[in-house]
Amino acid sequence: MTIYEELGIRPLINASATLTRLGGSLMPPEVVQAMVDASKVFIDLDELQTKVGDKIAELTHNDACYVSSGAAAGIAVAIAACVTGKNLAAIHQLPDTTGLKDEVIVHKSHRNGYDHAVRQVGVKLVEIGYATSTAPWQLEAAINERTAAIIWFQGGMTGHGDIPLAKVIEIADARGVPVIVDAAAQVPPVENLWNYTKLGATAAIFSGGKDLRGPQSSGLVLGKRELIEAMRMNGSPNHSIGRPMKVGKEELCGVLAAVRCYLAMDHEGRLSQTEEIVGGWCGELNQLPGVSAHRSFPNEAGQPMPRAQVHIDAAKAGISRNEVVAALLAGTPAVTVSSGPDESIYLNPMTLEDGEETVVLERLVAILKRS
Repeated sequence: MTIYEELGIRPLINASATLTRLGGSLMPPEVVQAMVDASKVFIDLDELQTKVGDKIAELTHNDACYVSSGAAAGIAVAIAACVTGKNLAAIHQLPDTTGLKDEVIVHKSHRNGYDHAVRQVGVKLVEIGYATSTAPWQLEAAINERTAAIIWFQGGMTGHGDIPLAKVIEIADARGVPVIVDAAAQVPPVENLWNYTKLGATAAIFSGGKDLRGPQSSGLVLGKRELIEAMRMNGSPNHSIGRPMKVGKEELCGVLAAVRCYLAMDHEGRLSQTEEIVGGWCGELNQLPGVSAHRSFPNEAGQPMPRAQVHIDAAKAGISRNEVVAALLAGTPAVTVSSGPDESIYLNPMTLEDGEETVVLERLVAILKRS
């Protein structure tokens, strides 16, 4: 009996995305083994954090790396480091920002739930621009002596008339202001692990437990050494604002193994395989009455990976989109998918294990034919 069977929890086939609520992704054997090996001995955690970070930085063509307990924790500790630098008095003062730089600039169009990771440090978010447009002068006017950083959220909210990231970095650099890029789900492409920092961002933050397939409770902050060193001082095991965001020896070694695996992956072959899966799904589903399927690109996180968008006309198919989603989840094996606009669902091959693409199609076709 597995632990999930003991607890009465049904495993899912994830045809949705690398979502935290679904467990992120599945770790390959090399990552699991690295975590098991790490669990068997005592080590100096500060030394391991530093040496793992240095190795990941070397592998990803970056100056330095801090391993965080997820991307959101990476944001919080990075912002803390922007506020305090290496000043021990300031580090111990947080989240009280009295007398410290306490403003972080953000595009209005970028506001999202991860604002909490910024604000928990004690700083105030300063919005620039409008929902559909922002001008460089608005950023320039917002920067002052209290500005600790600029936060840039890369993903579905970007591109809505915001200032291009390269221009944001140019303006910030001229004024000595750090730019922190939340790129949690922005691999693939693998090159993004160094693209943002090569562009000049002070740091770029990635989830370790999404497409990297490392431990879900891990994240990477890749960037300039001065910031990374300040992050280590603000992070666990030090008694600072980052103390609750502990990264264990198992996660540190696991995410290093995950980065190595990811860099060695045949990314072109994987993309070709996902294109083939999406094409096969669409070809089969388009033969069914009331069903229209097509390739959707990029995916929900803006990654250059295809997925299938399947529109269901309830009047012709005899079943509604919501009923299809519920039936997929209620059946055996349980399949979870994402709901889309206009009575559609998204089928995403990114998180499927070999052979599961056939199971997903068979389950969906059976439900639609039965109706």
